[in-house]
Amino acid sequence: MTPPPLTEPNLLVWHRSQVSDSDRRRLLKQNPSTVWLTGLSGSGKSTLAFALEKALIERNKIAYTLDGDNVRHGLCRDLGFTASDRSENIRRIAEVAHLMNDAGLIVITSFISPYREDRELARQIIGTDRFIEVFVSTPLAICEKRDPKGLYQKARAGELKDFTGVSAPYEAPDSPDLLLNTHDLAFSECLKQLLRALEIDS
Repeated sequence: MTPPPLTEPNLLVWHRSQVSDSDRRRLLKQNPSTVWLTGLSGSGKSTLAFALEKALIERNKIAYTLDGDNVRHGLCRDLGFTASDRSENIRRIAEVAHLMNDAGLIVITSFISPYREDRELARQIIGTDRFIEVFVSTPLAICEKRDPKGLYQKARAGELKDFTGVSAPYEAPDSPDLLLNTHDLAFSECLKQLLRALEIDS
């Protein structure tokens, strides 16, 4: 899904900051990146995201997590879970992550983001050099067994429509930058690999 065209492009001018990217890197002593965690509900994305955020702060890095549930309380509260709404949800998050990266922050996102096309758009918006796609590849059977929010149970009972993995598809990444299975790997090892992907000592 491509973003809609500007309604009045001739009225808009891009204003350049007097602060450069290198200025922010030097001030914050970090390389801005977006760690994009994708996977099924219950795969462990949010747990990993917030643990990584804490680990980065403990290492004097400025990081912030954009979580799928959290953003739907505000920024994306007007969106549902149809394919088009999911695409718009991801586009908005990518734009926010892009701005936060421009400010010099490390961003961690935790979204199912089930469609390859949407994740590719996010990569384009954020920038390939800043985008780290992490597939939390925990199998559906394990996610469903965990079912921390009771969503799979509701989906199987027909109470939830368009639920990824049950009544809506999940398109796994073809070649993610990092693949983590929270069922096979110890949590501490997952965290180490995430820090390594950011080129930060664990």
